[in-house]
Amino acid sequence: MNADPTAGLAGFLADEFGAPVRVGGVEFLSAGARRRNVAFTAEIEGAGERRLVATIVPPAVEILTVDAEAAVRELVRAHGVPVPEVVAVCGDSARVGEPFVISEYVDGETVPRKVLRLIAAAGNAEAVARQWGEAMGRLHTVDPAEAPSAVPAAGADPAASTLVEAEEGVRTLLGERPVFAMALRWLERRRPNPPSRTSLLHTDFRNGNIIIGADGLRAVLDWEGAQRCGDPMRDVAWPALRMWRFHEDAREFGGFADRATFVRGYESAGGSFDLDRFRWWKVMGTLAWGVGLASQAAAHLEGTVRDIVMAASGRRVSEIEWDLLMQIRPDAKA
Repeated sequence: MNADPTAGLAGFLADEFGAPVRVGGVEFLSAGARRRNVAFTAEIEGAGERRLVATIVPPAVEILTVDAEAAVRELVRAHGVPVPEVVAVCGDSARVGEPFVISEYVDGETVPRKVLRLIAAAGNAEAVARQWGEAMGRLHTVDPAEAPSAVPAAGADPAASTLVEAEEGVRTLLGERPVFAMALRWLERRRPNPPSRTSLLHTDFRNGNIIIGADGLRAVLDWEGAQRCGDPMRDVAWPALRMWRFHEDAREFGGFADRATFVRGYESAGGSFDLDRFRWWKVMGTLAWGVGLASQAAAHLEGTVRDIVMAASGRRVSEIEWDLLMQIRPDAKA
């Protein structure tokens, strides 16, 4: 990404709007190791000011093209999922150094620990949990066939194909760690049949990828991992993993919500909760995240992606081992 994307954004938007545009108020927002979000004000000649956000995606880490991701976002927004409106898409790296999507700015908090403090101060945990569940329920009622063909499909048996990928990841990166081998055996013995209904999935619908305000859930972010024809319980289980609770372990969903409240919201919007499948995907998600952490550390060590966030990932693999043991022990609660 160019150090200062102002000129590139202004030139692109001038072409999009057919009028001169002045870009100011640039603010580099918090972000993960892969994508960068830049908030700015676009002053459009004859049309006033708009507060916007450019999500800039390095091609090296692009999962979906920016066009496909934008199309998914607009599709689910039309079905009532709260998503920032897409303003424009640019696949040309010449503008700011990398492809990007420009969206309407949605005010609120995204940093997980700050989200927890905001919710505690507002006293709206139950409302946010219900809204969060409702948003996921609406997503899972979208016909996967409506999604762009560029969005990958989970296949006829999502659990089976995911298990194959997990086995390969463990064998390659974690072959000498017996807890992962034990968890794989647990998953193999309990692998569910293909779901009766598949859904369009987000795959990372957790605390950290949602915008929260004092009035509740405002938007769902980061749709680059969208998947067609997946098991909806994969999406439901993922935000319940301990690493997304941010030290508030007693509250299963995001560190602020209990499962019952989330599920009530989910089912009220058309979702169908399955406890056994949920538990399987929760163990699978935990194991997959352990593989992902090991992969991030390896990428840093190999020089593929040199980043301190990636480097620090390896030390958390032992935490995942503890989580797996707690989830698969004989007396574990679902």
